[in-house]
Amino acid sequence: MQWSVSLGRIAGIEVKVHATFVLILAWTGWTQYRLGGPQAIVPGVLFVLTLFTCVVLHEFGHALAARRYGIKTMDITLLPIGGVARLERMPEEPHQELVVALAGPFVNMLIVAVLAVLLQATGVWVSFDKMDPATGPFFQRVLIVNVFLAVFNLIPAFPMDGGRVLRALLASRMGFPQATQVAASVGQGIALLFGLIGLFANPFLIFIALFVWIGAAQEAMMVQTRSALAGIPVSRAMLTEFHTLTPSDSLERAVDLILAGSQQDFPVLDGEQVVGVLTRSDLFVALAKKSNHSVSDVMRPLADGVEAQAPLEESVAGLDPREKPLIPVMQAGRLVGILTAENIGEFLLIQTALRART
Repeated sequence: MQWSVSLGRIAGIEVKVHATFVLILAWTGWTQYRLGGPQAIVPGVLFVLTLFTCVVLHEFGHALAARRYGIKTMDITLLPIGGVARLERMPEEPHQELVVALAGPFVNMLIVAVLAVLLQATGVWVSFDKMDPATGPFFQRVLIVNVFLAVFNLIPAFPMDGGRVLRALLASRMGFPQATQVAASVGQGIALLFGLIGLFANPFLIFIALFVWIGAAQEAMMVQTRSALAGIPVSRAMLTEFHTLTPSDSLERAVDLILAGSQQDFPVLDGEQVVGVLTRSDLFVALAKKSNHSVSDVMRPLADGVEAQAPLEESVAGLDPREKPLIPVMQAGRLVGILTAENIGEFLLIQTALRART
């Protein structure tokens, strides 16, 4: 994800924080300063950091539950609106998705239980009717926030965990694509309700409504795409007419190839081995620096490719226009094609047109 900074790896999973998260800390510090003076800044910022630590633990709940089913988590990114755990793929069985979806809220309720015992044991507990949400006991406020995180995430609407719980329950009785469509429709209905309430009560609900509406639409589209690609081998969708570069090629050769055709990203071969990819964005950055670079200086290392007979549905999961814009397709150790987001999009359009004709 662009504008994200890595904080390191925990349990083998990279944890990132989005650059805009600094704005949350700055806004919190300024708000606390206005309400309580300089001495209120540190406690306010510390509370926000503790809150987002709980969010990260919530995402690790999903990640570790997914690992139980052999699903890797590529990274966890902390955003101003929460956290995102990027799974390599979604669980295929309804009961697996149910476990993975509930693991996040379970972590929040586990935190609640631990803090409740701690507060009772230390005698710090304050009755809720007498508690000030802004200045009450620190850990009791953390407890309340974790209850909110668990309940909010269980709203049956994508992209919240509740949407995935609903889909998992529906998928045990109907097909996965149909279950997704029903769950997405329920989520968008909830988004409309939030939006209407927001118009007359709290405008922040309008923002949540937009977030839920877009999330539901994206989830439905993603599953429709997976369904359309199911049962198709990579060889049917890959590009077979493409240009390659070598590590010793000049950047001028890449420029010439871009100008001569429509290809934007190029696999880099050392002999018959794919050693990297030169993307258009990286090329433009290097050209702007007016340096006499070769392809080897600018290319990105690229992980192993996919086999030509591999399932297309699984193979395209790693495509990312920013981080992995190209996937090499191999056969008997040789490069025979490439997959890009653009050619997959075109393949889907063709498949849709063919199905509409029948």
